[in-house]
Amino acid sequence: MQQLISIFEIPAIDFSRAKAFYQAILDIHIEDVDMDGVQMGLFAGDGQSVSGAVIKGAAYKPSADGVIVYLNGGSDLQVVLDKVAANDGKVVIPKTAIGPDMGFYAMFLDTEGNKLGVHSPG
Repeated sequence: MQQLISIFEIPAIDFSRAKAFYQAILDIHIEDVDMDGVQMGLFAGDGQSVSGAVIKGAAYKPSADGVIVYLNGGSDLQVVLDKVAANDGKVVIPKTAIGPDMGFYAMFLDTEGNKLGVHSPG
């Protein structure tokens, strides 16, 4: 089955702060792009998998309500959660077992007030 999600956008009020937050917690490079007055920070990707962007524009408003995107937490999402707290984010649900052979999840608020999840097998 093909992936059902191709790209996600994370709204930001303070673009530089949000970009620094996601670079720090995910250990990735984020490339700045301006599209018709909208600031975008594209997550580095391989072109074959789901990717995302931090985005600031008039039509984008951070929120803890609505759809929740779960980021890949690698082999142990606790590594990402530790970076969330160290980079001014807030863990709202700690690492929690989902069920037999389903791994673990956690949720956090980023520096902009968006609620996201993290998932890992361990």
